[in-house]
Amino acid sequence: MDAQGRGRADNVDPADQWVLNPRTGEYELRLSPSAPQSSVPGPRRPAPRDSTAGEGDGDGTTAGTTRRRAAPGGEAPAQRRRRPAPEEPAPGRRGRRPAKKKSKAKKALLWTGGTTAFVVLVAGVGGYVYLKHLEGNVSTTDVGNAGASSFKKDEAFNILVLGTDKRTGAGNEGYGDKGSAGHADTTILLHVAKDRSNATALSIPRDLIVDIPDCPTKQEDGTTKVIPGAQGVRFNTSLGESGRDAGCTMRTVKEATGIQVDHFMMADFNAVKTLTTAVGGVDVCVEHAVDDPKSHLVLPAGESKVEGEQALAFVRTRHAFGNEGDLDRIKVQQQFLGSLMRKMSSSDTLTSPTKLVKLAEAATKALTVDSAIGKVGTLKDIALELKKVPPKNITFATVPVVDNPAEKVKATVVVNEAKAPQVFDMIRNDISFTEVKQQQKREAAAVAARLKGAKSAPSEVRVRVLNGGAPAGSAQTELQYLQTQAGVTKSENGGNADAEAAKTTLEYAPDQADQARALAEILGLSGAAMKPGESVTNAQGLPTMTLTLGKDFKGAGVKLNATSVKTPDLEKSTADERLCAS
Repeated sequence: MDAQGRGRADNVDPADQWVLNPRTGEYELRLSPSAPQSSVPGPRRPAPRDSTAGEGDGDGTTAGTTRRRAAPGGEAPAQRRRRPAPEEPAPGRRGRRPAKKKSKAKKALLWTGGTTAFVVLVAGVGGYVYLKHLEGNVSTTDVGNAGASSFKKDEAFNILVLGTDKRTGAGNEGYGDKGSAGHADTTILLHVAKDRSNATALSIPRDLIVDIPDCPTKQEDGTTKVIPGAQGVRFNTSLGESGRDAGCTMRTVKEATGIQVDHFMMADFNAVKTLTTAVGGVDVCVEHAVDDPKSHLVLPAGESKVEGEQALAFVRTRHAFGNEGDLDRIKVQQQFLGSLMRKMSSSDTLTSPTKLVKLAEAATKALTVDSAIGKVGTLKDIALELKKVPPKNITFATVPVVDNPAEKVKATVVVNEAKAPQVFDMIRNDISFTEVKQQQKREAAAVAARLKGAKSAPSEVRVRVLNGGAPAGSAQTELQYLQTQAGVTKSENGGNADAEAAKTTLEYAPDQADQARALAEILGLSGAAMKPGESVTNAQGLPTMTLTLGKDFKGAGVKLNATSVKTPDLEKSTADERLCAS
């Protein structure tokens, strides 16, 4: 039994064991008298001794004493004196100073956590014993080198969120496939930008035809077994089939998209029921009334609140919306997740200790993660990084697909080669699907001044473009953009730079400042990227500026001071949108 559960009945709600200590203003875990006590980290004060203590009267007072109102700020009652205290303090003695009362805002901060299931799993409840208890709830899988060995706060990261169709728990007989080993029924690749300005949640259809690579898989006895891959099979078989674990699914995503997955988080049907119940329900909207006898989902037209069994039916139904297919169900699931995220980040949830503890219990019991992030402290770090992303810049989208041309009866889909590569490339290069401006660091006045002043017309800008660390072919694609779309016709490809550069720079002579400012505006260059120096002479003997594309180059036409680019024709939504399923 875990430390929190010792000495108490199993039916005691963990949230009811966290009570406010009026002497410290902190919430403490109160267990039975025989169980170890653990409080939220904070200052501890010894309880005052009572020289008149005797047998209890059963009302919280002791024999020979009377109840007294707490001092301002929640102080414990002062020690009872045998004789009345003088009206004025005795000479040389100070009167007791009332403790400062905590503001509601500060108390609320004790409980502020984040915006997703794992964002709030340890928010505010603290306490070493309780944290270890939560950690014991989380299941882990060793995926070997399929993912990252650790979580890094200062890097972009990709987490594969998996929902399996395995029937576990009471009441789930009507969902998924009977006897399923737990296939990848719902899969979302969550990419979080390095600067935390945006994130992309890319759904991968379960019926997408892919090639599954060979998968080294850890066995229960500690040995590693290589499970043979498969070609031209459904994506959902990358998990569960033939003993494949989440590491196989991570490798399959890399094979299909070229995107390296760092970590995974997996849950089954019960997660939807327990998480929605923990937050008191999630708001959903449907354009038309729903009465689906297969999922037993019954909803009136308009807005409703769903939780538990009804919430699971909402995200599982395939016959209530659109063409009754998996792609339409994905859209409904994305809308549901956006609503769940908004509910978890609402003040109604974040200021409720009871809801947060219930949510922490539900989330950790529902999760299976890779061993690299199996510690609650690491999950908390991920939560805090995710919290930095504004909901308006969290994009939900689906891998662009078309019907499988090899099938007469359409049941599976294949990647749309005209659209999907750009989507995958944007995620690999950390480019947002929403318009996001990066926060520029303050530059010295002299550096910032390089951007101020007259600008030449684009047709008067003369520049050669070098590749100094960008992907192969970048100099040519950027040159085409400058000439055909930006009007910089006096530009040329200078080939590769002599050395790699981390940052893109523009070197120019003093008499080319007007041209440099014009090009900086087109490219989104900062003052620091502009390097006053010397010009070079081109083949025609004319002075030319030098633009060196560094490793920060993200594609032709993508401004350096933004993380967005014109996206392909892609149906998408954001986490702040309130949409109705149809």
